[in-house]
Amino acid sequence: MLFTTTPTVEGYPIKQYMGVVTGESVIRNFSYGTYEQLLENARNESMNKMAHHAAQAGAKAVVGIDIDYGCIGLGGSASVVACSGTAVII
Repeated sequence: MLFTTTPTVEGYPIKQYMGVVTGESVIRNFSYGTYEQLLENARNESMNKMAHHAAQAGAKAVVGIDIDYGCIGLGGSASVVACSGTAVII
């Protein structure tokens, strides 16, 4: 699966748009590891979920990827990493 934040993949024409795909990951336990490592793990997990949804749609790439970070819960007791993009066939 090819990922890019750009709307196209240079050298590969987009043959079909398969729709928006997303992936989310929530960090609830801050008692272990560094916060940077936890965010990296959550980002990788959300990207993997997005790739899974894209593959289920028959896509070979995801373009226009956006990754967002935020806090949820009372007092920001959890963090969320969400990514989205457009699944395409190239």
